[in-house]
Amino acid sequence: MRAFLAEQCRRFGWTLIWSWRGWRAAWASERTLRQWSLANIVSAALAFALPLGGTERALILALGLLVLAAELLNTAIEETVNLVSTDEHPLAAKAKDCASAGVALTALAAGVAWAILLWDHIG
Repeated sequence: MRAFLAEQCRRFGWTLIWSWRGWRAAWASERTLRQWSLANIVSAALAFALPLGGTERALILALGLLVLAAELLNTAIEETVNLVSTDEHPLAAKAKDCASAGVALTALAAGVAWAILLWDHIG
């Protein structure tokens, strides 16, 4: 059992290292990740400044993190497509456009949550 736990801790440690390396690489090269991060900071600040319940705050914070995750996946898809070929191809464009649409839908979900929460609290 001790060996199993040690192995799980080691794997978790490597996962953290690889994830941090991916975050830093995307942060350095992706302006949109930095923009969404700023939007998340503003959103989180508002979520704590406004009289929201714990569940409402959790929803806002979780959706903000999902937008960042979608942006990272979008970046991974774009980089992979660019690695495979620099030639323009309809399938490459489709993959990139679909990944971008995934980010947009995730951001839209966060916006809808904010709109409904504000409507409930104002109205």
